[in-house]
Amino acid sequence: MRGGGRFGIIIIGLIGLAVYYFSNQETNPYSGKSEFNTISIDKASQLGAQSYVQMLQQEGGNVLCSRSARTCDAGSREVVETVREIGERLRVAAIEMEEDYLAAGYNFTPVAREFDWTFNVIASEQPNAFCLPGGYVAVYTGILDVAGNMDGRVDLSDLDDVDKLAVIMGHEIGHALAHHGAKRMSNSQLVQMGTLAVGVGLGDMSGAQQQMVHQALGMAAQGGLMAFSRSHETEADKIGLELLVRACYDPREAPELWERMGQLGGGQRPPEWMSTHPASETRAENFRQWMPAAVEMYEQRCGGGRREF
Repeated sequence: MRGGGRFGIIIIGLIGLAVYYFSNQETNPYSGKSEFNTISIDKASQLGAQSYVQMLQQEGGNVLCSRSARTCDAGSREVVETVREIGERLRVAAIEMEEDYLAAGYNFTPVAREFDWTFNVIASEQPNAFCLPGGYVAVYTGILDVAGNMDGRVDLSDLDDVDKLAVIMGHEIGHALAHHGAKRMSNSQLVQMGTLAVGVGLGDMSGAQQQMVHQALGMAAQGGLMAFSRSHETEADKIGLELLVRACYDPREAPELWERMGQLGGGQRPPEWMSTHPASETRAENFRQWMPAAVEMYEQRCGGGRREF
């Protein structure tokens, strides 16, 4: 195949991808931008529920106070009840936030009232938490000390002040409200389709030439997806901060939390541009920039204390 024919095929494929991309846009009320997404809310929630059930089954007795839990002593119950109380406050805040955005004229499909909100705690040293599409939340006990008194052990004293734990949970819930999982899957599929379209046009190149082109495309795609993921993390931080304030948890705890997160693993991590997450220092600084407005809203709504639900 001559060069003109080869590039003609590539161009036709890319035009088709562009049409596909622009015909699958939805409004993001948190940024005001149109974003690519091919996975419906219902489908994403179904996938989230399936993954959550599988995860709980795999964890088995590590899920605190579940039917299969190895133990459910008073301490375990307190941890689970605390996580669920925070989750309930954030759930109510999410519903309120979406309703306010709709009243302000944003055009989007609200999900917080429809999600099957579920909160579980998993006994694990892993300092992690997540919220799957559909509102399926898990908190690992390994994150409790980071959000608590940071004394090197996990115990009930880590629950004396739960504002930092609310920061973490609000961030994870922010991902679900903004459909980040579905958007990442959609963009990954788009990259695969684009790579395939280009690959069809490389049929008469030598193996070495094809390998060079695919490597270049792979590096560019990987860099783009990482940048996309970092933008999602920043957006989830911003959404989580608003949820935090609406639920009357102190937003001033957020910068210190992310400074602590940066200390995990001895502070060793790749450069920000090579990571799917912004550097902890970047996140802490973002929160400091957002803080004046957040504290003003917090004082107005909560009077410096938590609102009773």
